[in-house]
Amino acid sequence: MFDKELAVAREAAKAAGEILSRMLGNAHHIVKKGEIDLVTEADLAAEKIILEIVGHNFPEDNILSEEAGKRDESSNRTWLIDPLDGTTNFAHRFPFFAVSIALEIENEVVLGIVYNPYMNEFFEAAKGKGAYLNDEPLGVSATFSLQESLLATGFPYDVHERPEKVIGLLEKMTVRAQGIRRLGSAALDLCYVAAGRLDGFWEESLNPWDTGAGDIVVREAGGRLTTFLGGLYDPYLKSVVASNGLIHDEMIRVIGLMIVD
Repeated sequence: MFDKELAVAREAAKAAGEILSRMLGNAHHIVKKGEIDLVTEADLAAEKIILEIVGHNFPEDNILSEEAGKRDESSNRTWLIDPLDGTTNFAHRFPFFAVSIALEIENEVVLGIVYNPYMNEFFEAAKGKGAYLNDEPLGVSATFSLQESLLATGFPYDVHERPEKVIGLLEKMTVRAQGIRRLGSAALDLCYVAAGRLDGFWEESLNPWDTGAGDIVVREAGGRLTTFLGGLYDPYLKSVVASNGLIHDEMIRVIGLMIVD
């Protein structure tokens, strides 16, 4: 099931990754979508090749992509595409970025691929088939306490306008966890949870193309995802907590302290 879809997603991610690899380190025309929200020529070039490949193979499917917006074909199938997750990293030649492609059917993500071209790492998952990194099975960590956990987070693009909540929550997690990382790519952060490299991740103000693929990779690796309040998560919700499952309730309790405050 989904063999063709996975093959097409791999092809598109690989093609986009090759473009990003070629353009990394070159001078780019950078446009500000917001105060700290960027789009580069690389975003647009990578998106163009993905849309061509996916659109050619599945012309009747909807597509929701970060830069191009939505192509609505009135289908129950929608591709969620982020051609360059980690644009700010890319623009600064910081090599932590990825291509993210997911497919949802009837509002459920059924497959996802996250490709880091700099490290040549393909994270992928399909519903009921498990999660893989370069064809090797993935599994979440066995860390059972927040005190022994390595966590990651991200900051919303409007953090300059409302830093108190973001920094407040970061402070509460920092004093309870073994370590915190802020790496700049939600898609890769989620995959690192799936791979056991991170034990947990939280972020707010995200979009479906940011988390669609990472969502299913975490689930298929045995992890857990919820909203900040502990509710059922889907990529159209803005806040996400992802973990190995063992530290999840502890993370939710800490977030709850911030919400109460």
